[in-house]
Amino acid sequence: MTQLITPQLVSLDQNLGDSPADVIRFLAGKVAAAGRASEVEGLFADAFAREQKTATGVPGGIAIPHCRSIAVTEPALAMARLSNKVDFGAKDGPADIIFFIAAPEGADQEHLKLLSKLARSLIKKDFTAALRAASTEQDIVDLVDGALADKPAAHAAGAAAPAAEAAPAPASAASSAGPKRIVAVTACPTGIAHTYMAADSLVAAGKEMGVDLQVETQGSGGFTALDPAVIAAADAVIFAVDVDVRGKERFAGKPVINAPVKRGIDEPAKMVQEALAAATDPHAHRVPHFGAEERAEQASEAASEHLGTKVKKVLLTGVSYMIPFVAGGGLLIALGFLLGSYEIAGVADKILGANTLVNLPTDYPVHAWGPLGAYLGAVLFKIGALSLGFLVPALGGYIAYGIADRPGIAPGFVAGAVSGYMGAGFLGGLVGGLLAGVTAHWIGSFSVPRWLRGLMPVVIIPLLASIVASGLMFLVLGGPIAAVSKGLSAWLSGMTGTSAVVLGIILGLMMCFDLGGPVNKVAYSFAVAGLGAGSLANPAPLQIMAAVMAAGMVPPLAMALASTVLDKRGFSLAERENGKAAWLLGLSFISEGAIPFAAADPLRVIPSSMIGGAVTGALSMAFGVTSQAPHGGAFVFFAIGNVLMFFVSIAVGAVVTALILIALKRWAVRKPVEAEQAPVPVAA
Repeated sequence: MTQLITPQLVSLDQNLGDSPADVIRFLAGKVAAAGRASEVEGLFADAFAREQKTATGVPGGIAIPHCRSIAVTEPALAMARLSNKVDFGAKDGPADIIFFIAAPEGADQEHLKLLSKLARSLIKKDFTAALRAASTEQDIVDLVDGALADKPAAHAAGAAAPAAEAAPAPASAASSAGPKRIVAVTACPTGIAHTYMAADSLVAAGKEMGVDLQVETQGSGGFTALDPAVIAAADAVIFAVDVDVRGKERFAGKPVINAPVKRGIDEPAKMVQEALAAATDPHAHRVPHFGAEERAEQASEAASEHLGTKVKKVLLTGVSYMIPFVAGGGLLIALGFLLGSYEIAGVADKILGANTLVNLPTDYPVHAWGPLGAYLGAVLFKIGALSLGFLVPALGGYIAYGIADRPGIAPGFVAGAVSGYMGAGFLGGLVGGLLAGVTAHWIGSFSVPRWLRGLMPVVIIPLLASIVASGLMFLVLGGPIAAVSKGLSAWLSGMTGTSAVVLGIILGLMMCFDLGGPVNKVAYSFAVAGLGAGSLANPAPLQIMAAVMAAGMVPPLAMALASTVLDKRGFSLAERENGKAAWLLGLSFISEGAIPFAAADPLRVIPSSMIGGAVTGALSMAFGVTSQAPHGGAFVFFAIGNVLMFFVSIAVGAVVTALILIALKRWAVRKPVEAEQAPVPVAA
């Protein structure tokens, strides 16, 4: 296996700048110079984006910036011991020991395990003391290799052993009745460093307090589940996670402490104390499951949320799970049209039924690509159409999932399928999903004998909720909703001229209002819901899709244009780096590429983006631009009708947004633009 760290990747006692960005860029350059990354900028952008999500400073003057990046060709560790400390966000102050972990996008499990082992070593005082005492780059390499091989730090490079630490508190300190038992799960988005450091910090804190604490690390290399007997015997559970816990139902009913993974590193003792307190508190929050008591507890917790917040959360859950079906299906349909022409929609079934390239239907005009193009076009079109057919069922299923968890999925899918069958479309999927979720949640609250509980989530809840929700759709709601959907479709199909431009303005404003948030998703869902009904004879749904996609591309492209071309001095270093990445994000129709700018300066960025998005939406509708694809941005140009004006509309909107933003930054100034955060003073 390739050595993770070499002397070439180590820098000792240098001043690398005053900010995390300076240090990360320098170490990314080290990795690239060692031939382990294809480019510096791409690696830096990925690492700094990870840093902005969660600061990587940990107690003890340590920082571990890390990322997975497509720019990395071989896993690498780069290390810097700084002459001037830099603030990486740790609670106890700035850091002087920096380890940069660079992993490929598809890193193998063995390398990930080694990288994780290094992260765990960094919370050991003897190891960090040896790092500070090392005199050469090779000493650092030997120390790291020793840590990866589980050798004591003092033997790895001849460093002096630190003074003995205080002995842990006896077990009786926890409780006169014996030690408490706690289980924990740690997980971070990257799953390389914080996951394992939090685990070791919690275990160490538990040991000092006389608590039997066992941790399940859900990292990049997968995870080994805790023994069910250990979970059953636990008095409480700690979730130190930044992502969803896998297999959360295993901990159902246990008192739980929830916190970000970094708190498990910064405040492990406090978390253990909170878990001990929760273990004896009958009112403590517990991990929910589908028993009556836990349902009641979950309902009590949810009661503090406003109704609008609850509805928004479940609708966004449904939309987020629906989008992959729509994006994949729409792109496949577009590719089918590319290979088989638009006529493929009417004859795909005949072509596939013939099951041969030489026996094509006689009423089908052979496309320029020939019989092979026609046959492949039919295959792609049919796969895409079938995928797109899951739009409404998936929406209903995962709205119900957002309300009732897994028992709601089947009733929601069935209600969505009924909605599609009755012609109620997207609106019917929304209503059916809500009905199925509420019904499943209600049935799950029933108090049933213990022997029946196992059947509730897999048989009884899906059966009864499907009957209720789908029955109401068939007997009461489906018809009226279908009438509304058909009327809306007819109204949109009849929009021309000024009314179409107004619709484009509204959609553009919505797409740029919250950059991937609820309002943005409503506009996007409205567009994709009608995509299947679009055709050459009914282009209105395709025009709406084009206007939505074009407007959604404007904010990131405008941020990139302003920060990297038109006014570099008006933006901070971090914003300029984000601007470089925003070019690709914008071209790919990922509106979220503008979020770092909006988060830093919302009162200038969001209004600017909305104006530019409205201009683009209006131009796209005025020019009659159409899109057969629901996603992909510039990379699905083959699916865009009037593609030249599509790009013109986007370019105009991006320029308008960029110029307005620059003007606001210059003439609506609250503080000097170039002012950077002052470095944290370090005591002599």
